[in-house]
Amino acid sequence: MSDDILQQIQQMQFTDRSGAEALLLSFIRDNFAFDVVAIELRPQAISLNSFNGFMTLRDGRRYFFKTHTESDTIIGEYYNAELLAKTGYPVIRPIFSSTETGKQFLVYELIDSPSVFDLAWSIETGLNHSDEAALAEAQNLADKNLWQLYQQSLEWQTADEAQQAPIHQLFYHRIVGGRLERFYSRDTIINLPNQSTSMAEVRQAHWVINGQYYTETLDDIIARAEKLLHPYQEGASIIGHGDAHNGNVFFQNTTPPAMLYFDPAFAGRHHPLLDLVKPLFHNVFAMWMYYPQEKQQVTPIALRIEGNTWHIDYRYDLPPVRHMFLQSKVQYVLKPLLKHLKMHNWLRTDWRAYLKAALFCCPFLTMNLADSKRFPPTISLLGLAMSVEMGAESQQHRSLIDTVLDEAAAELA
Repeated sequence: MSDDILQQIQQMQFTDRSGAEALLLSFIRDNFAFDVVAIELRPQAISLNSFNGFMTLRDGRRYFFKTHTESDTIIGEYYNAELLAKTGYPVIRPIFSSTETGKQFLVYELIDSPSVFDLAWSIETGLNHSDEAALAEAQNLADKNLWQLYQQSLEWQTADEAQQAPIHQLFYHRIVGGRLERFYSRDTIINLPNQSTSMAEVRQAHWVINGQYYTETLDDIIARAEKLLHPYQEGASIIGHGDAHNGNVFFQNTTPPAMLYFDPAFAGRHHPLLDLVKPLFHNVFAMWMYYPQEKQQVTPIALRIEGNTWHIDYRYDLPPVRHMFLQSKVQYVLKPLLKHLKMHNWLRTDWRAYLKAALFCCPFLTMNLADSKRFPPTISLLGLAMSVEMGAESQQHRSLIDTVLDEAAAELA
């Protein structure tokens, strides 16, 4: 019941903010020992499966709060902030945390620093011309430090240990736990440019995207991802944040500039490649997911269907700040990680397919692409195209993600 209330608040914050605040105020009073007199929600584009804001106590103290509303959860332990701190991560620790499923609620001292998400968007949209160099410096330093933390915490993990990792909630459990069927059952209708069609047809289509041919259907990609991402697998592991996209990182304009991790809902010991998935996709490719109306205005896209083959041509230019995020993570973390794992004979032979299976879950299962209230038809189509690009291998001209992984693979030879 509590989880239903949190889900309701998350959705209401965008359409009935005062009603959502009243519902949350009642929820906090009923469940926690805070003498709260006022709630201020902050509906944000980054809040796809969460909400945050400020609460004021009767004695005048103000705090920041955040919670996740992950549906279909089967994970029992969340928010391993202490584990991250002990490992050496620069992470903000909450002054109060409730990690019970359905009552996940963290309270923090007030934080003045901007999130990297907000800062990067202001740079991308031209509203901020002064912080781009400092942000790049902070990102490079943070990624170099992340690689050091990976090396320090790297251990072999048994299958029994691996299956307990909270990070699987972001990938495998979204495929098998109900979200896939709820979003994309075969009779679901999705609105695309100049037509509506069933997900049964979409999932069985073959794809040519920007002239790049893909041999697999979405159903093929889903089936492979379910097998590759099964949690019960022994392998290399590190202690990681798990969900370190830019919305969960603060920018500190210090000397030198720095990053501060936040909201470690899915932190724990897990495979290092899984740890890189969220920042690799969401920080680089995913702004259409957060700002669909704005992105549809600057994203030409066309669909032509010939039999069972869908030809999609689109232009989605990455701004320099997005290239910076990609290059930093690949250069300072992914490439040295792959070399290190290979040197220790811990690199999965299917590392590339494994990584791409998890990347596929980001555009396909973070939000419902068939939700016409959120996504215009052109952006739904863009999301499908990116899902295929992330999950399958381009067979002729290489996609950007395949080009990046080709370069990483070449350095392993």
